[in-house]
Order: sequence, then C-alpha cells, then structure tokens
Amino acid sequence: MQKFSAFSLARQAMGRHLGWRPQWRSVVPKPSYDIIIVGGGGHGLGAAYYLAKQHGLCNIAVVERGWLAGGNTARNTTIIRSNYLFEQSSSYYEHALKLWEGLSEELNYNVMFSQRGCLMVAHTVHDVQVFKRHVYANRLNGIDNEWLTPEETKAFCPPLNISPNIRYPVLGAALQRRAGTARHDAVAWGFARAASDLGVDIIENCEVTGIDRDPSGKVTGVQTTRGPIRAGKIGVSAAGHSSVVLAMAGIRLPLQVNPLQALVSEPVKPAFPCVVMSNTIHAYISQSDKGEMVIGAGTDSYVSYTQRGGLHIPAHTLEAICELVPDFRRLRMLRSWGGITDNTPDRSPITAKTSVPGLYVNCGWGTGGFKATPGAANLFAWTIARDEPHPINAPFTIERFRDGTLIDEAAAAAVAH
Repeated sequence: MQKFSAFSLARQAMGRHLGWRPQWRSVVPKPSYDIIIVGGGGHGLGAAYYLAKQHGLCNIAVVERGWLAGGNTARNTTIIRSNYLFEQSSSYYEHALKLWEGLSEELNYNVMFSQRGCLMVAHTVHDVQVFKRHVYANRLNGIDNEWLTPEETKAFCPPLNISPNIRYPVLGAALQRRAGTARHDAVAWGFARAASDLGVDIIENCEVTGIDRDPSGKVTGVQTTRGPIRAGKIGVSAAGHSSVVLAMAGIRLPLQVNPLQALVSEPVKPAFPCVVMSNTIHAYISQSDKGEMVIGAGTDSYVSYTQRGGLHIPAHTLEAICELVPDFRRLRMLRSWGGITDNTPDRSPITAKTSVPGLYVNCGWGTGGFKATPGAANLFAWTIARDEPHPINAPFTIERFRDGTLIDEAAAAAVAH
C-alpha cells in the first residue's frame, strides 16, 4: 500500500501523478476462505479490516453484488453523533465516535472527519423535555451533551431563525460538540485500501444467491453469481438486504425496509457551521466540504426496496428548512436521491451470532448506520472472530425481540436519525 503524506503527494506531483497504483487489488475469487463477509459497504469492509488487523485473520473475502460502497454507504447524509438516550445505544455509538476520532490516522487515509458539532433543535415543550432528558442521561454515561437557550443556539449557528413567530419556534437545543460529519466515500475507500493491504480479497459484482450448510446445519460456504465459494464462517452486513440473504439459511429477521430521501443544493461558500437536526419537522442539514447544503428528511411510510420516494417528502422538508434557515430560500437544489433503511421494531441494530452455526449478522441500523461505521465494524469483527459478542454489542441480539428486552430508541427520540 502506498503511504499518503505531504512528501508522497509532492513526489507524485513531480511525476504528473502517473505513479499512483490502484488503491485495492482486483482479484478472482478463490475456491475457499476462512471467512466471507457479505456486503461491501463501510460496515462490511471495516469488519474485514478489523478481522485482519486486530484478530490476525487474513484469509477473508468481502463479496459485493454491485460496486464497492454503492449502497447505503454512498446514500446517507454523513451525520456522526453518539448522544442516544439509552446506555446500551450511547455506549455503542460512543465506541464508534472514539474510533472516528483516530480513523484517518489509523487508515492513512483522510476520511474528512469534521467535529463541527450537532444541534438537536427543540420546538415544543415536549421536545425540550425529551432533549433535556437526553442531556442528563448522556452526562451520566460520560458522553458530552449540553442544553442551549435559543440565544445560545443562535450564537452557535447564526443562520438559524429563532423568531417566535415562525410555525415551529426554536425553544432551545441539545448540543454535542464532538459530533460532526465525514466523507462517506472516503470511509469505504480507506477501509478497502487498508483491508486489501492486509490480504483481504474484495470481490465486486458477486451476488450471493444461496448459503450452503452441512448436515449438522453449520454453514460451509455461499453460492454466488461467480460460482461457489467455501468458508467456515459467514458474516452478513448487507443493510436492508440482510433479511433476503439470511432467508437463504432459513432465518427470518424482524426488519422493515423503507426508502429514505436526501438532497443537496448548489455549492456555496461556507455559510453553515454545524449539523442541525429537527425531529419535529423531520429535517436535518449540514454543509459539505464541496459547499453543498446536505439535507435529509424522514422515511417514506411505505415498505419498499426502491431507492427513491414520494415527492411530498422532500417538499415538506424544504418548506421546513426555508422557515428554519430563511437565508437559504433562494438556493437551488442540485440533485436528490434515495436509500433504503433497515428498521427493527425498536429502531436499534442487531450485531450478533445467529441460530445457524458459523453465521453472523450486522443489520437493523435504520438511519443510523453511517455514524456507527467503525464501531459496528469493530464489534462485528470481534463477534465473528471469537464466536461471542463484545460486552458493548451483547444486548443487540435477535433474541431480544422474542424475550422483550427491547432498546427502544424510536420511542425515546420519536425519530431514529
């Protein structure tokens, strides 16, 4: 792997940048591996990296049915935070946030992690009560979060409209200063590059069509569009399609898949200093490094695997954004897109062993998958390598839906962004 530094950049510039090599190897699938990871997004690539880096397991293949990171990794709005209500959730996301803080250095790849802060804006008395509850719970768990008055909110984010005359006036906000954003493509590329350098095979355009098992029920490999591949362990990290893959092994997951839309404006000079989220009006906004305003909304209400949604959803979101940040009313929207969210009944993820020996799953992240990327990958790798969960992800089993030990972040926050 070529190391990136100021010196290597200068050296390549002198050679017209013709000396850069491909960032990861292009390989033909081998007949067998020790471990197969299904899903070539941030979680899958990261799990392969941590399996090789921390557990010394390098005979690994990551199989992706399309192109690398072409699913939800490339279709989210890149918000990173850890201020969830329940201790189980906040511990998981805080683990991820701490890994984010050193990820660029570890991967020798700039993931453009920017800790610009995240404001969760309150518009009603209920919002104020809920967010103050979050602040107190986070502080008890050692996670930074603070309450701001409307005037303090305006000082932290000057473009916000705090007039009492708008439809949903700003009554205050919860602020996590360590929260922020990162570049989604860079995260996937960084993990792919580092994993490939450790010997992991990354196989694109390789769709899994079946899971093979021996008479005892243990997995023995997968059937793919590029032929059968044997493996002793299989980790599935395929977002909304995880339920489709696990159904091949006879496992039914408690997942509901809904489209989620986002859009960006034309690029402008730096004008928005942080991330702002509003659960009440189902809108959130930040500014990318390219200058675009990145805007997201709530999920469409229907169940679908389509990567598009109803026009009324972004229209409602833009109405709210224009009222909350009136300076942006004349901005033109550049493009919109959709992704699919894999939602569990309690809006918390599953990172666990399954009832099938040798089969593991990491899914159910809903709208929170990107922010958890390094943490989920790290703990999924632990679970696969040791055949047992790490204490942090131990509560996030499939069996909790049978036993009633839910981690209900949907009820806690009204929306799971």
